[in-house]
Amino acid sequence: MINNVNKYGGAKLSVKRIDHLGVAVKNIDEALNFYRDSLGLELECIEEIPERGLKVAFIKVGESRIELLESISEKSTVGKYIEKKGEGIHHLAVNVENIEESMNNIREKGYKLLSEKPENGAGGTKVAFIHPKSTNGVLMELVQGNH
Repeated sequence: MINNVNKYGGAKLSVKRIDHLGVAVKNIDEALNFYRDSLGLELECIEEIPERGLKVAFIKVGESRIELLESISEKSTVGKYIEKKGEGIHHLAVNVENIEESMNNIREKGYKLLSEKPENGAGGTKVAFIHPKSTNGVLMELVQGNH
């Protein structure tokens, strides 16, 4: 765990590890044909997050995971993403010790978050996203907790 002052001033985030790589898919069951059945990776769980309009599947890859994201609502940001860009890598998530502290640190450094407060994520986690315009085109997710 990193939690000290960096050489540019200010506290570093308390990032523990890469939590997961989010992949937007049209159909989780079809995507599992590749990840689980062809690659032989272990499916940890499938869960719906109705308030975010998502169905997610977590696939174990060593110490990390791949999160397959399927839209179950017309209002879901993942559905809009697939319409605009097609299926593929959606975001990179890092696990943090304290999400609110991490969000405050991000704001203080001038980066834009997509929400003011942490939101509920899969498996009882708390999540927040950093706008990709702030992070060289990569949608970054902060995750507190374990699935």
